[in-house]
Amino acid sequence: MDEYDLVIEAGKTRQQYWLDLWRYRELFLFMAWRDILVRYKQTVIGVVWSVLRPLLVLVVFTVLFDKIARLPSEGDAPYPILVLAALLPWQLFSGALTESSNSLIINAGMITKVYFPRVIMPASAIIVCFVDFLISFVLLLLLMVWYHVVPGWHILALPVFLALAVLSALGGGLWLSALNVKYRDFRLIIPFIVQFGLYVSPVGFSSNVIPDKWRLLYSLNPMVGVIDGFRWSILGKAATIYWPGFLLSLVLCVVFFWAGFAYFRKAEKGFADVI
Repeated sequence: MDEYDLVIEAGKTRQQYWLDLWRYRELFLFMAWRDILVRYKQTVIGVVWSVLRPLLVLVVFTVLFDKIARLPSEGDAPYPILVLAALLPWQLFSGALTESSNSLIINAGMITKVYFPRVIMPASAIIVCFVDFLISFVLLLLLMVWYHVVPGWHILALPVFLALAVLSALGGGLWLSALNVKYRDFRLIIPFIVQFGLYVSPVGFSSNVIPDKWRLLYSLNPMVGVIDGFRWSILGKAATIYWPGFLLSLVLCVVFFWAGFAYFRKAEKGFADVI
């Protein structure tokens, strides 16, 4: 019998690559489900921690920015609602960015043994963060009931802003995960990026406190538009959106994602050799 080498490689054209992603959709679901089980199975406070963590941060930010700094809220919105409506999308973004950035290193064994579209790893890592978000969202619903906050039609736009948060996190995660394979120092930089982002994003305060002349520049942070949009969806007329800044954030989210995806596609050919 003749011997021959079988070489399995990724689709070289963009269309072929998308077809590969569809063919490996079950692997995506398997990895996402595996991450969820690892996060919550046989844990004492797994689900509770998803509620307790934002609750503790909420208390600190409310005391610091409302009671001590006396920063204004959005209209007549209760300050705890203002904070939590920003904290939840921020934690979704920061958690998804961190998990996706480390996904290739964590699954290095799979990368060296079998072919599949590598983008599945950072993408599936985000699912568990979205589950965390859904659990934490219950806390926001309870606070809305407590403060008698009834959302209007604006709530229909909430999925759009959630998608933007995920898109931003995935774009950054694709960049950082690819860099993390080649330069392991980046795993030390990622926590700093997340911590710094919390300080410069309007999580504990309203973006209205930023002077008008700086609002557009401030919106170069894509999460500013996401957070303002999330608050607007929850609070309705009580919250405002700086539309030029939001459109800038929207464009940056999309550009950042496609740039991250393009860089990831270029770098993934050498992952198995470098990792």
